[in-house]
Amino acid sequence: MKPTRTRILAALAVCAGTAVSLFYYVSSDANVTQPTAVKAAPSPEVPRYVTAEDIVQYGQPNRLYLRSGVALVMDDREGVELYGRNVDHPRPIASLTKLMTALVIIDSGLSLDEIVDVTRADRDRLRGTRSRLPFGGAFSRYDLLRTALGASDNRAAAALGRSYPGGTEAIVAAMNAKAKELGMTQTHYADASGLDNHNVSTARDLATLVAELQKHPIFRVLTTTPSFRIVNRATGREIAFHNTNRLVRRDSWHIGLSKTGYTAAAGNCLIMRTTIVQRPLTIVLLNSWGKYSRYGDAKRINDWLHRAERRVPRILTARANPN
Repeated sequence: MKPTRTRILAALAVCAGTAVSLFYYVSSDANVTQPTAVKAAPSPEVPRYVTAEDIVQYGQPNRLYLRSGVALVMDDREGVELYGRNVDHPRPIASLTKLMTALVIIDSGLSLDEIVDVTRADRDRLRGTRSRLPFGGAFSRYDLLRTALGASDNRAAAALGRSYPGGTEAIVAAMNAKAKELGMTQTHYADASGLDNHNVSTARDLATLVAELQKHPIFRVLTTTPSFRIVNRATGREIAFHNTNRLVRRDSWHIGLSKTGYTAAAGNCLIMRTTIVQRPLTIVLLNSWGKYSRYGDAKRINDWLHRAERRVPRILTARANPN
């Protein structure tokens, strides 16, 4: 019996030792399988950025067909002309004139809250255009600016010019002096409204004017509000107006500055500071003879820029956006 009991005890001891060894073997850091390292998330794709040079080289601007006799598409971020047609050819600019009228008034520091009377002296005797502003009405200078720019009202522009210190002759002189100061060498102003065909400029000069207007945030409100009301301080009545640029009422357009114009000599005109495919642009369209062709040209420019971005080889678009 003793030998058997001894062998049993010995066997139990061996089993116990083996169990202890296994315990330490399994729990040892050296023998535990380490978790697989989590791979770092791939870095975000480099923002896609197409330069103005890319657009000119690959966008085939020669295939952009516009119905405006004068056209300029300027990349404002890089200062590069993306498309141009007759950009240095002086032409009548109709109500685009009102942008300089407003700039001179704002630069002068005249109070925009001051009340200005509308009189028969503000009647359009050159072309007989109508106005919703009554003679004998009284309006703040700010409301007249909104009406002259947003609604392109000639009577409002005439009242603004007449109420300028020194009168209409003085504001026209100040407008021409400002053009000279800005380097608009082929620009001349003859009145405050743009009715006179001697108000002439070029697409390139007008782009220079837009760059100057960008320094005054007030022009965004004055020129791009889709509709607005002003108060006749003489009667307390409100008068409603709509912006003459139909594109400011479309959500698909992001417009920071706008002005339309028309006379028979100037044709249909349009200036816009807008953003297309994240590209800040100045668009100038002059002498567009169809009633809606300036808007059609704006859409054609929009579509062309979207196509141009896709034409640029992808290897060239792996650049960081400079902004």
